[in-house]
Amino acid sequence: MKRYVLAITGASGSIFGIRLLEELAKTSEVHLIVSTSALDIINTEVGIDLSQNPMEKIRQRLNAKCLFLYNDNDMWSPVASGSFKTDGMFVVPCSMKTLSAIANGYANNLIERAADVTIKEKRQLLLCPREMPFSPIHLENMLKLARLGVVITPPAIAFYHHPQTIDDIIDFIVGKILDCFKIDNNLFKRWGGKD
Repeated sequence: MKRYVLAITGASGSIFGIRLLEELAKTSEVHLIVSTSALDIINTEVGIDLSQNPMEKIRQRLNAKCLFLYNDNDMWSPVASGSFKTDGMFVVPCSMKTLSAIANGYANNLIERAADVTIKEKRQLLLCPREMPFSPIHLENMLKLARLGVVITPPAIAFYHHPQTIDDIIDFIVGKILDCFKIDNNLFKRWGGKD
């Protein structure tokens, strides 16, 4: 069984992180870090109140057995150490604050530390920056990370698969994110694919 770290930060688009969690939890061990600022955003955008008993609520929603949840200030968790082996890390969505911290090695919380560990251990790291437009500072930080091998995947939608609902658009983005890690999925109709 593969083991991944998934972080959801305080940027709009938490639904992408929740949907990715649903897919990863089907076949993988997932170590989830939800930033404090993401809790209100998840409640506002997705309608999941994680202010009390977050692990229980997430487990009920997913029926997942191999799911572990950490507070973003828990620097004693396993994912803070390079000796804790994983198959990579996703930060979906990734706020510009978190992206900047990762780009500059400022590991001030568990998300930033886990990403720092992922980079230093040469494991795959994917960031899904959720901002528009990007400033030159944002772009410079993304370029710096991309040159280190970090995969940068803004949630850019496509229309060749003829999305009919918001869920179709979300599944397209999450499917493309999973593709970056070579995780099989059928979340969207691929170009040249059959109906």
